[in-house]
Amino acid sequence: MALTQRLEFRQSQSLVMTPQLMQAIKLLQLSNLDLTTFVEEELERNPLLERASDEAPAGEASAEAANYGDSDGQNDGSGEDGFGGSAEGFEPGQEEWMSKDLGTRAEIEQTLDTGLDNVFSEEPAEAAARNAQDAAPTTYTEWGGGASGDEDYNLEAFVAAETTLSGHLAEQLSVAFTAPAQRMIGQYLIDLVDEAGYLPPDLGQAAERLGASQAEVESVLAVLQKFDPPGVCARSLSECLAIQLRELDRYDPAMQALVEHLDLLAKRDIAALRKICGVDDEDIADMIGEIRRLNPKPGMKFGSARLQTMVPDVYVRPGPDGGWHVELNSDTLPRVLVNQTYYSELSKKIGKDGDKSYFTDALQNATWLVRALDQRARTILKVATEIVRQQDGFFTHGVAHLRPLNLKAVADAIQMHESTVSRVTANKYMATNRGTFELKYFFTASIASADGGEAHSAEAVRHHIKQLIDSEEPSAILSDDTIVERLRASGIDIARRTVAKYREAMRIPSSVQRRRDKQSALGNVLSTALSDRSRNPEPA
Repeated sequence: MALTQRLEFRQSQSLVMTPQLMQAIKLLQLSNLDLTTFVEEELERNPLLERASDEAPAGEASAEAANYGDSDGQNDGSGEDGFGGSAEGFEPGQEEWMSKDLGTRAEIEQTLDTGLDNVFSEEPAEAAARNAQDAAPTTYTEWGGGASGDEDYNLEAFVAAETTLSGHLAEQLSVAFTAPAQRMIGQYLIDLVDEAGYLPPDLGQAAERLGASQAEVESVLAVLQKFDPPGVCARSLSECLAIQLRELDRYDPAMQALVEHLDLLAKRDIAALRKICGVDDEDIADMIGEIRRLNPKPGMKFGSARLQTMVPDVYVRPGPDGGWHVELNSDTLPRVLVNQTYYSELSKKIGKDGDKSYFTDALQNATWLVRALDQRARTILKVATEIVRQQDGFFTHGVAHLRPLNLKAVADAIQMHESTVSRVTANKYMATNRGTFELKYFFTASIASADGGEAHSAEAVRHHIKQLIDSEEPSAILSDDTIVERLRASGIDIARRTVAKYREAMRIPSSVQRRRDKQSALGNVLSTALSDRSRNPEPA
């Protein structure tokens, strides 16, 4: 085998992740609080960035307008993008660059090596972006500032976040419920829990606002009251103590009578309590001791955690034409601009090459940050508007009218990639007439139609399964296969394992266990009726 040298030409395609592209991806998935922190750090790091005020001078206002541009990413020629600028030619006599034309859209995109609108990468590029972000910063351009030194090393960034009561309950909520409607009701109730772990006594307003029935709210509440810590989500002290006693298997009739008369315990009227509970002095003393060992404020052990107010990113209000008006929350949008005047003055005085390069990079980073913030706001508004259009039934009629929706449907409608929609819906909240919800809660699974018609929402299928089981007779318990047949007769194409999964998620036992329970309950009713009849015989 001979070894030879030769030249070969190969043609291949690869996605180049520019620093600006990575920064745009990072900004899109930040929450409003994280975005504010990021912008504040950039304001401290970049001397050419400044916070825009409501009453900006004329020069600053024109500079801001020049940097924001129009929706296509074009510039009106009054400002400098600085994307492809070079440190060369940084001479005092060349401030005329402010009046130069940047060229066509195609020329700008060729200079940037990426599109202006579709600046968010597809899935194969996400790993490259994360690897590039995890790597040590090498240049000012990569991170929008100088390389980090020992003085920037923050040990507090490695401290684990303290668990809050609402976060602890939300984690359990995601496991307890799979139905989107029940999750929405549960999250709404969790938001009403105070720092002691209590809910308001009247939840009728919650049912009315969510467009759900009182029975649905009570059903979700019953599950929430089984969460950790025991006694949470109670509406009164008596209910809180009763939940904890049930957890300890000590809620017998005597203890129930004691819990229902806590006012007598507060007055130390032991004689009246002993008479009501029907116990002797020793038993009443033991019962009072058990009450004292319970925790009347189960949520207080989470009270030391710092609570943050949930600020919505998008507002949805009824429109005058019967539709819905979607607008961004301007209070959560940081307003920054590039100080072109300061840069122009510096260009006349700086003579060192290192200083020239530093301010050139600072100008590029500042200009791109302003454009990235504007693109982020436009993308959030576009995605939120499409979600409202798809889920208009929820806003009009309530949680029972959620439609099946996934990321691809929204991405196709707004002509973006699914990964972009996924980033937008993370850590973003929408304030509606029915409460404040995270954008991802509006995405629900779909079940295919048996007759090829419109798909059914998974929540609607679960509701149908529950109705079938609730209406079954003790002598004719429905198996999972029978439920599948009835659902297909109703036009719902579903597999048996899916029915079993939905049934278990709703905490409904199997057909064998249901048959035993209902027959046992029927036997208890019959025995009670016969016993009452024997004690009260009918007159001859």
